Amino acid sequence: MNVEADCYKLRTRSLNAPSPIQQFGPCGRIMKNSAMVMTIQDPASQRLTWYKPPLTVLVIKKVRDAAVLQPFIQLVKWLIQEKHMVVFVESSVLEEPLLKGHGAFLSIRDKLMSFKEGKDDLTDKIDFIACLGGDGTLLYASSLFQQSVPPVMAFHLGSLGFLTPFEFDNFQDQVTNVLEGHAALTLRSRLRCIIIRRDKEIKDANENNGMKSRRPNSTNLLVLNEVVIDRGPSPYLSNIDLFLDGRHITSVQGDGLIVSTPTGSTAYAVAAGASMIHPSVPAIMVTPICPHSLSFRPIVVPAGVELKISVSPDSRNTAWVSFDGRNRQELCHGDSLRVTTSIYPVPSICSQDQIADWFDSLAECLHWNVRKKQKHLDDYSSYTSSHSSSNDTLDSIDRVDNLDT
Repeated sequence: MNVEADCYKLRTRSLNAPSPIQQFGPCGRIMKNSAMVMTIQDPASQRLTWYKPPLTVLVIKKVRDAAVLQPFIQLVKWLIQEKHMVVFVESSVLEEPLLKGHGAFLSIRDKLMSFKEGKDDLTDKIDFIACLGGDGTLLYASSLFQQSVPPVMAFHLGSLGFLTPFEFDNFQDQVTNVLEGHAALTLRSRLRCIIIRRDKEIKDANENNGMKSRRPNSTNLLVLNEVVIDRGPSPYLSNIDLFLDGRHITSVQGDGLIVSTPTGSTAYAVAAGASMIHPSVPAIMVTPICPHSLSFRPIVVPAGVELKISVSPDSRNTAWVSFDGRNRQELCHGDSLRVTTSIYPVPSICSQDQIADWFDSLAECLHWNVRKKQKHLDDYSSYTSSHSSSNDTLDSIDRVDNLDT
C-alpha cells in the first residue's frame, strides 16, 4: 500500500510541510522527546533509537575507485565477524575484478547477500545503511528506497563529501555508537515527483495500432537533491509554465528550472545563484537556470505547496527533466510535472549534530566566506606615545650634535 499516495489524495492546501514518517526501515525510530511543537519535533532533539537491534546492513561503495576497496573490505569483514550482521551489497560489486582477486574479500564473499537495482525490492529488508564514497553514494541510497529509508551513515571517501560527515578512521567505535543508538539525526526532506502524460487516449490508440512510445507512461520518483527541467539539445529558450497550488505564478524563459530540497540547495542550485538552506528548514527552492530576465531571482516557497511545471503551449520546443541527475526523459507539450514534499525523508546520521555538521561542510567543502582578514588599526594612544618618544630621541641626538660642534 502506498501511504503517500493516499495522503496525496487527501491533501489540503496547507503551507506546512507534511509530517514526516518517523519510522526508518524495520528498526529505526525517532526517539520520543517532550520538546514537541504541534506535530513537528525540534530538529536539535532528533536522535536515533532502535525499536529492536539492527541485524541487516546495506553497504554502498563508490564505483570505479580503488581507494575505497580496502575500507570496504575492512568494514564488511568487521560487520560480519564482529557484529554478526547480515550484509547486503549490490550484485555488481561481487563481480568487480579488483575485488575478485583480493584474498581478504574472497574469504567473506560467500557470506554476502546481493541485490540488483530495479529488480530486487529492499523494502523492510534493511535496518541500516553505510555509504563509502562521496555524495553520490547517499543519493544512490535514497533512490533505492522510494518509501521509508533506513538510517544512513555516510563515510567521506569521495571527492567533495558535503553529505558525508564521517571519517573512516576509527570506524569501529563510530559504527558501534550508532548501533547502540547514540547518534543525532538530520531528516533530509525529499520531493515526490510525478509526471502526468498527455492524451492517454492517443497513447492507447497508438498501442492498439502496434505503435510503441519511447517515453515511459508514468513517472513517480523521490529525489533528495533536485529535479531539473531544461531545454535539452534544443537551441531555443525553454518556455516553462510554473503553477503553485493551481495558480499560475510565472513563465520561465531561459535554460531551465531547478526545483530543489534544502539538501539540494548546496548542489546545482547554489551554482545557479540560489541561497543555501539548512536541511532542517521545511521549504522548496525554485531556481531559474540562466533566465533571460534581469529580475528573475531564486525563490523559496513553503514545503506544503504543490508545484506544477509544464511546457508552455506556445513554446518552440519541448523540455527535458532529470531526477537527481538520473532517469532523464522528455517533457512534451501537454505533459506536466507535479512536485510536492514527500513524507519519507532520508534520516542522515550526524557525526556531531545537525548544526555543527552543516557548517563544517560549508567551511571545508565550499570554503564559505573564506577571505583574508582586514588589518586592524593601531591604537591611537600607543601611536602618539611612540611618535612622542621618537621625537624625544631625535631632540637628544640634535643636542649631542650641538655639543660636538
